[in-house]
Amino acid sequence: MRSLKELFRIGYGPSSSHTMGPAHAAEELLRRAPELDAARVILYGSLAKTGRGHRTDVAILEVLGEERAEIVFDTEKTDLPHENTLDLIAYRGGEEIYRMRAMSVGGGAVTIEGETAEDAGDVYPERSFLEISRVCLERRIRLSDYVFLREGEEIKEYLAEVWRAMTAAVDRGVSAVGVLPGGLNVERKARSLYRGGYTGERDADREKRLVSAYAYAVAEENAGGGIVVTAPTCGACGVLPAALRYCSELAGAGEERIVRALAVGGLFGNIVKANASISGAECGCQAEIGTATSMAAGAISELYGMTIDRIEYAAETAMEHQLGLTCDPVAGLVQIPCIERNAVAAMRALDSVMLMRFLTGTRKISFDLVTATMYETGRDLHSQYRETAEGGLAKLYK
Repeated sequence: MRSLKELFRIGYGPSSSHTMGPAHAAEELLRRAPELDAARVILYGSLAKTGRGHRTDVAILEVLGEERAEIVFDTEKTDLPHENTLDLIAYRGGEEIYRMRAMSVGGGAVTIEGETAEDAGDVYPERSFLEISRVCLERRIRLSDYVFLREGEEIKEYLAEVWRAMTAAVDRGVSAVGVLPGGLNVERKARSLYRGGYTGERDADREKRLVSAYAYAVAEENAGGGIVVTAPTCGACGVLPAALRYCSELAGAGEERIVRALAVGGLFGNIVKANASISGAECGCQAEIGTATSMAAGAISELYGMTIDRIEYAAETAMEHQLGLTCDPVAGLVQIPCIERNAVAAMRALDSVMLMRFLTGTRKISFDLVTATMYETGRDLHSQYRETAEGGLAKLYK
């Protein structure tokens, strides 16, 4: 598995797979054909069907330049290596000089057709939670120690930077007002949620309100094109920061504990990324929000100092009850149902941790099993429920 630096990416929203990934592909084209004077980029699959709403064309043109690049949306081609496929063609003097096919596989990551990622990029020899837990038990270390063992001590500073970016997104979001871009006239709600307490508010209601406010804050920042952290994607970027921000405030946790929590949350995201998918276009929203909920549950459990078995239970429960979740963004925008879904998922992560405290010894399903189930379920989903904006709310909302 790759470094957590490739899972937690700091960048601009609204979509890691539809903006960050294609932008990285365009940068790669420039690296390989720096002499080009014109370029043509053909978007297929989900990129073509929801690319305008996700600002895919804007992201690519910012890299290649509007004056020399043409974007084509091909919504008909179906024989594709991945649902987020794009062809990038470089020209000079009217002649084609280079061509490559790229796949935006989720979380801002891009692969090039015909090229195999080098094994040297892997820093984790173990790929499953079972393998990882065995190492931890043999060495008598925590899951967070395992991450530091494989990544080196320098990952701690990167995770601290990730946390600063996450909290900055929360702070901006709970202060911002106005209507999000895109034409749906969705108003920002984080500020109202954050300030909306009432006399006699119960602790349980206050918890839900604040966790939701933090999730809305980050998801709205993402929808507005602000700076967020993929966790594991832009579309699900509000879940982990919201749950961890609230719980760290409640526990009075310092940076060291938060870094450890992020390490464990990222570990669960990495396992899903390596063995299944974090792409909504490939496996529906369960791959994004479901993974984010597991990451948040795992992170909170580490923050509270839980055992490996308990941490696994919380992360597994969080994913299990997101199975089958569809990706149906209205108008191809990361707004409806995406923003609200981040808040619901953040609360579900807390619920999973609560259940874990009482029921750990009774579980039958492992995290590896639920990950495999999610991937199989996602591949079985009809294409209209995999980020094409052709089914569900995207189809029925008027």
